[in-house]
Amino acid sequence: MSDIRNTSSATPEQRENKILMVAMAIMVAICIILAIIGFCFLNKPDEIIEGQADATAIRISGKLPGRVMKIYVHEGDQVKAGDTLVHIHSSLAEAKLMQAEGMETVARTQNRKVDAGTRSQIIQAARDMVSQAEAAVEITKKTYTRMQNLYNEGVMSEQKRDEAKAAYDAAVAAHHAAQSQLSLAISGAQKEDKESAAAMVNVAKGGVAEVQSLLEDQYLIAPCDGQIDQVYPEESELVSLGAPIMSLLKLKDKWVTFNVREELLNDMPLGGEIEIMIPALGEKKTKAKIYYIRDLGSYATWQATKATGQWDSKTFEVKAHPLDTLPELRPGMSVVYFK
Repeated sequence: MSDIRNTSSATPEQRENKILMVAMAIMVAICIILAIIGFCFLNKPDEIIEGQADATAIRISGKLPGRVMKIYVHEGDQVKAGDTLVHIHSSLAEAKLMQAEGMETVARTQNRKVDAGTRSQIIQAARDMVSQAEAAVEITKKTYTRMQNLYNEGVMSEQKRDEAKAAYDAAVAAHHAAQSQLSLAISGAQKEDKESAAAMVNVAKGGVAEVQSLLEDQYLIAPCDGQIDQVYPEESELVSLGAPIMSLLKLKDKWVTFNVREELLNDMPLGGEIEIMIPALGEKKTKAKIYYIRDLGSYATWQATKATGQWDSKTFEVKAHPLDTLPELRPGMSVVYFK
């Protein structure tokens, strides 16, 4: 009876507060129920892996140190394979070419002289010497024969006979020497001399070819189609041997690169296809095929921060070729993969 009296005796303000509290309790209960339902049915959001586009860059350089005389292209220009890019001048290389060509001329002249053999005048003189020796042999032989006959008759002394015999033997020896000289004159230079002269010609030709190979790099040409990315020197500047003159982008050879933790590689197998999105191209989506996976090393390892339940995770570099032709895709653009 007392409760009924208390309720009936409650003021309107108390009744209003009680109703408000009940409503708030009901709202809290509804929020808790909705939170439980949302937690049970909420899907985990996709993990975003961000990478970037890249392309093959070729550094244009040459073997000729010299001065940049003319640059025929500018950064951003599209070039074709075989287009002339730059002219490098080297007065030192041109002087060396003149010197090498002069040495080659000398070597060729010497080789022709050896191949031509002994001059005809020398050969004729050798023949004349042989003829004189033959005449001397004939005369001394006759003299010796007479002296021998007189000696046999007792008219000539033995000493005179021996003198005639010595003169005859000397004439025969002189004849043999003259014939040897004639043979040498006719045969010309020795085989070794000819081989040496020919070798010197080859050495001189090699020197000329070496300098000419350097001068071929006076004009550097584009090795492939592409776009000029950077030009390093200015005209009139000196460049050293092998110094890069400019870089050329092969825009047909483009790929995308991601650096991912190893536990995420299960969805990115080698040879597999993934869907990527390019924000700079109006969030364009396309397919890409993975062709390269490489461990980045210990410096890129994710260290575990908890004593239990986690482990160190290495970072891998993943590269993929877009399957669609995307001329507007530029190196450096961000690329997104939703796992």
